[in-house]
Amino acid sequence: MKVCLLNDSFPPVIDGVVNVLMNYADYMMKDYKAEIMVGTPEYPGTDYSVYPYPVVAYPSFDTTSVTNGYRAGNPLAGKAVSELVDFMPDIIHSHCPSSATVVARLLREQTGAPIVFTYHTKYDIDIRRAVKLDLIAREGIKAMVSNIEACDDIWVVSRGAGESLKALGFEGRYIVMNNGVDFARGRVDAETVAEVTKDYDLPAGVPMFLFVGRMMTYKGLPIILNAMKILADRGMDFRMVFIGKGPDKELLEDRARELGLMGGSTANKCIFTGPVYDRDVLRAWNTRADLFLFPSTFDTNGLVVREAAACGLASVLIRDSCAAEGITDGQNGFLIDENAESMAALLMQAGKDLDHLHEVGQHAMDEIYLSWQECVAEAYERYRFVLAEKKIGMMPHHKKQKTDRLVSLAAHGMESQDRLRKFGHELMGDFRESAVGMMENIQESADRSEQFWNSIWREMRVGMENKAVRVQEDVREIRRDIKRAAQGLTKMIDGSSDE
Repeated sequence: MKVCLLNDSFPPVIDGVVNVLMNYADYMMKDYKAEIMVGTPEYPGTDYSVYPYPVVAYPSFDTTSVTNGYRAGNPLAGKAVSELVDFMPDIIHSHCPSSATVVARLLREQTGAPIVFTYHTKYDIDIRRAVKLDLIAREGIKAMVSNIEACDDIWVVSRGAGESLKALGFEGRYIVMNNGVDFARGRVDAETVAEVTKDYDLPAGVPMFLFVGRMMTYKGLPIILNAMKILADRGMDFRMVFIGKGPDKELLEDRARELGLMGGSTANKCIFTGPVYDRDVLRAWNTRADLFLFPSTFDTNGLVVREAAACGLASVLIRDSCAAEGITDGQNGFLIDENAESMAALLMQAGKDLDHLHEVGQHAMDEIYLSWQECVAEAYERYRFVLAEKKIGMMPHHKKQKTDRLVSLAAHGMESQDRLRKFGHELMGDFRESAVGMMENIQESADRSEQFWNSIWREMRVGMENKAVRVQEDVREIRRDIKRAAQGLTKMIDGSSDE
C-alpha cells in the first residue's frame, strides 16, 4: 500500500502531531512494508534526505512570530504537488486542517485516492490566539471546518474531540481512532533515574509532581501554580517539576516567583527544566514522579497521560475532559474539578500515602497504556476498509464544499502546468539527444575524414619513399654504366698505345 502522510509541521519542529505522523510512517513501513511519502511545508536549512522515506517539502511563509514557531505552507506549489501525484498514493492521510488538507484535496483531484483526516487538537483555540480580530478568526474556523468536511474518512483521537469538532459546526460522521505511546511499558531502573535527576533538589520521601508539555496557560497551568501555593501555605513539602517550552514559559515562571514558589531564600518548590527531547530521559522523569498533573481541557487526547501510564505514573485530570476518557477515579487515575482548590485538596490527601499513588499508577499502566504498534495496526486496517468501500462504490460521499470548484480548477491547472513542464523536459531531452547525435555524427565524420587524409598521406609518403628508392637505384645503375664505359675506354686507350 502507498500512503501519503501530510502535516503542517515536521522536524525540526517537534510536537504531538509530528510524533503521531512519524510513528505512523515508521510502523507502517516496518510491520506492513507500506511505501510512505511525507508532504510538509519547508523549513529552510533542513536536510530531509535523512529519513527512510521521501519527504516533499513545499514552499512556506515565515509565520513563526504569530504561530509559536510554525511556518505556513503554500499548498499551490505545483512542482511539489506534482511530485506527490507521481507517487500515486492509495491513501492520503492529512493530520492538519489547513494547508496540508488543501494539498490533500488537490492530490485527490488528480489521483482519485481517498482522504483520511485526523482531528488531533482544538485548532480553533490556536486560530483565536493567532488572530486577534474575532470576525477573521470566525472565518478562519469556518474554512478549517469546510476543509475537514471535504475529506472522506474523519478520525478523532477521543470522543470529546469529536464533540468539540461538532461544536464548531462540523456535520459529517467521524470515528474515534486512539493515538499510541512510543514509550516502552515499564519503569526505568533506579540508577538511571538518579543520574537524570541528580542536578535537582528532589528529597526522598517528598512528593514530586510532574507536568510535561507546551508551556501554555490554556493547558491549565495556572491551576497547578495556584494549587501549589495552597499546599505551601498549608505547610506541605513537595516539588513541582515543569518540563517543556512555550510562549507562556516566562509568564509562568514569573507567576511562580510571585507566589513564593521559586527564587526565594528557601528551596524552590517549583522547578522549570526547559524542554527535554530525549525519550529515555523523559521516561526517567516519569518514573521519578509520584503524580502527573494535567488539568487541561484544551487537549483532545493527552498523549502525555498515556506516556506517564507507561511508566506506572497516575495522572490528575479534569473530570469530563477529553484527557480523562477511560479514567476511573481512584482506580487508574484521579479526577478533580477545574480549579486550584480541588487539585490542592486531592494532593494534600494523596501526599500522605505515596504507596497508594504507585498502586494507582500500576493500574494505569495495565489499563490505559496503548502502544503505537497496536494503534498503527488499527489504522492500517481502517485504511483497508476505506479502500474496500471505494472499490465497491460504497464510500460515503464527502460533503460538497463551496471551494470544491476552486480546488478542481487549481488541480487541473497544476496538471496542465505539470504536463507542459514534463513536455518541456522531454523536448529538452530530445533536443539534447539530437544535439548529442549531431555531435556524434560530426565527430564520426571528422574521424572518417582524418582517417581518409591519413591514408592519403601514408600512400603519398610510401609512394615518395618508393620513388626515392627507384631514383637511388637508377643513379647507382648509371654510376655502374659510367664506370663500365670508363673502364672500356681505358682498355681501348691502353691497347692503342701497345700497337
